[in-house]
Amino acid sequence: MKLSKLFVSCLLAVTPFVAQAQVEQFKIMAPANPGGGFDTIARTLGEALQASGQAKSVVVENKAGAGGAIGMAQFVNNEKGNPHALLVAGAVTVGALETNKSPVNFGMVTPISRLMGEFNVIVVPTASPFKNLKDLMAAYKAKPGAVSIGGGSAGGIDHIMASLMSEKAGVDPDKLNYIPFAGGGEGKAAILGNQISAYISGYGELADLIKAGKVRALGISASTRNADIPVATLREQGTDVVVYNWRGVFGAPGITPAQRNELIKMVETAVKSPSWKAKAEKMEWLDMLQSGDSFKAFLNEDIKRTAATVKKLKLGN
Repeated sequence: MKLSKLFVSCLLAVTPFVAQAQVEQFKIMAPANPGGGFDTIARTLGEALQASGQAKSVVVENKAGAGGAIGMAQFVNNEKGNPHALLVAGAVTVGALETNKSPVNFGMVTPISRLMGEFNVIVVPTASPFKNLKDLMAAYKAKPGAVSIGGGSAGGIDHIMASLMSEKAGVDPDKLNYIPFAGGGEGKAAILGNQISAYISGYGELADLIKAGKVRALGISASTRNADIPVATLREQGTDVVVYNWRGVFGAPGITPAQRNELIKMVETAVKSPSWKAKAEKMEWLDMLQSGDSFKAFLNEDIKRTAATVKKLKLGN
């Protein structure tokens, strides 16, 4: 009897480990070129999934184009029913899908979790004649076409921010000379090479360049100044624009409710791990974790808000 009880006790002790067995291979689609926000999120999450013991290996695939629509289409077509695959998407994707009237949409994937948020920052080369935001806006107002502003995909949050700034300057957004990049690496190379007048991206993506003095930050899109970020807000400098970017992950179409819930559990565990938290702190990400049905409700409202903004700014094709 003692031996049988010991056997049962051992069986119960190992049962949780069996239920939480590692996934052999996890796939994450980053619908942009390496070096940008989607890519950083995908690789950071992949590392956290491995560090927290939930996946033995994680493969990150980059597929840029149309603000994430091409990567989303490939994900929908190739990963149907796969419970171990995730797509990274966010505010950039919402705007791009609306602007480009894309044939794919968020109804084709399974909302899992919103992971984080961050404010955008606008920077110029260190050799730029624009010493502050007022200099930039004055030059833009005088001759819009001569001031090129780079950022993420057309219709994304960077483009929307530039268009709102144009509107606040009293210039029709149609006159905006916006240069879209398929990945953050390309955009950073362009601003460092003085190929564009200014560049907009998430603060975390540009923090190292700002701190190293390789670019000059003119303003951040927060409502109030952050003590940890030594950059004045757009609002306090007379350009009343407040926007933030968010990024999250989505499961494949055709997964079951149980598989969705398991993905949520895995992602939330990864985001609470020291691996993720260390990166989030370094990148100054806002903790905006939200999962399941509440994330889906947020997404639907964000799509409506963005559609109204895109229409107002006449960004749609």
